[in-house]
Amino acid sequence: MNNFQNDPQPRTINTQIGLRSFLSKMYGFMSLAVLVSAITAYLSMTVFATAINGMFASHPFWFLLIFIVSMFVMIGGIQRNATRNPALSFTLLMTFAVVFGVEMSVTLSLYTGATIAGAFVAATAVFGTMAVIGNTTKRDISKLGTHLFAALIGLLVASIVNMFLQSAMISYIFSYIGVLIFAGLSMWDSNNMRKMYLQYGDQVSSTGLAVTGALQLYLDFVNLFLYFVQIFAGSSRD
Repeated sequence: MNNFQNDPQPRTINTQIGLRSFLSKMYGFMSLAVLVSAITAYLSMTVFATAINGMFASHPFWFLLIFIVSMFVMIGGIQRNATRNPALSFTLLMTFAVVFGVEMSVTLSLYTGATIAGAFVAATAVFGTMAVIGNTTKRDISKLGTHLFAALIGLLVASIVNMFLQSAMISYIFSYIGVLIFAGLSMWDSNNMRKMYLQYGDQVSSTGLAVTGALQLYLDFVNLFLYFVQIFAGSSRD
């Protein structure tokens, strides 16, 4: 009788190897998207600054409308094609990173290099810490996502109201709340994608799943970064 036939150890080892490969791919895609956005934002603030600023100054409404519509179209395309056409989803992710980089350049051009650098370091540290916690915690944090998304919607609504109030103090407070929300989402998304791979990794394209996770983590990181920019800028004015 073969005592090794039903031994679960080889399957466990293969699962762990597959999980490490998946996580490396997902965080690699996410890091590449951040790099693409950073390069695009830098070029938009230097080489193409005149053209982009002129376009934004002349047609701010259409500039923002095209940006918002294209963002939703690409996010939908990435999620819809992730498992069916991973290559297309990856291309859309990189295109998304370019478009977001152009949009960020308009915002970042208002701040100093020291503020931007400090915010990037802070966002990297917080995101990295929360991602590690999300991937290693043994607790069930699945319900946390619902509360975080509810808090995010509340923050977005309050931020829209503050656009009319024009309160710098409220905006500054909202920046800290935004950091807390996206720090939590960084942990939750990391944990959720890990669980999704363990549950569906052998049924769908792991590359497509990695692209989907990379998009979510990219959005977590860039929003963390942008809120830290506001915090660092507000602190430097005090």
